[in-house]
Amino acid sequence: MLRQTQALSPKLKLNQTLRSWLPILQSSLDELKETLEPFVENNPFASIEQNSSHVNSKRNFFKEISKNSISDTLEATSIQKQSLYEKLYEQINPPLFPTLKSQNIAYKIIECINNEGYFEYDDEILSEFDDAQVESIRARFAYLEPSGVGAKSLKESFLFQLEEVECEAKIYENVKKIIENFEDIEQMTKLKGYKEALELIKKFKNPPAIEYLEDVATAVADIAIKTDDNGISVSVNDGFYPEILLDTQGLDEANEFVSSRIKEARALIDALEMRKATLYKIGLMIVEYQYDYFFGGDIKPMKLKNLADDLGRNPSTISRAIANKYLECSRGTIPLKKFFATGLDEEVSNEAIKGFLLELIKKESPQKPLSDLKILELIKANFNIPLVRRTITKYRKSLNIGSSSERKKIYAIKH
Repeated sequence: MLRQTQALSPKLKLNQTLRSWLPILQSSLDELKETLEPFVENNPFASIEQNSSHVNSKRNFFKEISKNSISDTLEATSIQKQSLYEKLYEQINPPLFPTLKSQNIAYKIIECINNEGYFEYDDEILSEFDDAQVESIRARFAYLEPSGVGAKSLKESFLFQLEEVECEAKIYENVKKIIENFEDIEQMTKLKGYKEALELIKKFKNPPAIEYLEDVATAVADIAIKTDDNGISVSVNDGFYPEILLDTQGLDEANEFVSSRIKEARALIDALEMRKATLYKIGLMIVEYQYDYFFGGDIKPMKLKNLADDLGRNPSTISRAIANKYLECSRGTIPLKKFFATGLDEEVSNEAIKGFLLELIKKESPQKPLSDLKILELIKANFNIPLVRRTITKYRKSLNIGSSSERKKIYAIKH
């Protein structure tokens, strides 16, 4: 059995390579072998094997780039656990999503769902659809698992989760009324059945994908960024890639059937190499744009279109390339999507602002939560950039964080 290591074709001249290229690029590393298998199921000369050294490679891949021991994490990755995105993808089927168009929109919506399970609208990902189409399909996510996923806010997530609960009609109405009037919850305390409704609300999950949050920590990264005294380097996690084995011994390659099947297998090898090469280039570009981040700085403004232009690719292709993929560095396992932030100015990204806002909220007093105006003052003082209060309100809402009055009521419920 001969291993074929076909070199990457710069001209992309094989149509079969291009046909298999996008699904292979979009697939996560854990799903890659499963994605490849349909391409060889009718090919008697090709087979796919998981790299026999992938367990050892996993350890070697992470060993030198993490400051802390991650043996527990590595052990956890050997246990096959379905990710949030795998769970969602497998549910995009009829009758809930009966047409190809509804399924395509649903897949794009999944790309806009963060690791907490909340929907974050992305102009570049959803540009080919109008808002009404997106909202119509997103509403159906209320019937997917995990319950509450795809919601834009805490309130909407709770309403999604309520639809999946079996309870008496009166309790249902009370719970719905309380959720819809969180901002006036003090006035709800006199509602008949308030305590029973509140007990049910306390069972709802926030965030909706809370049971999947550990997946980010245990995710297998496609790219590793190593920093040391000598600088910074980029590598692709070859140890986890499956191998495509092609047996050509004794075959008459002049035979049309044999020739076509060998050509298909080699095209698949090319596509797999293209995936590696593309992700490696993405790693290089992230380092170029976000160099300071890997030495303790903040994420800087970086648009998907910038990367697409530099790589000579369509933004939708790059969007597929970064979906559900991770980068491992000394600061942890980071979703590639995290590095693409809209800029506030040339030095500060909205991702940095959001991170700072989150830290402020985490440390605030439950008795006296920070107002948007106070948050604005603290952000201005820390970053020395011009902002207005409505920008803070916009960022707070995008992070699914309620107003100061809403948070005060939620704190009261929890305690």
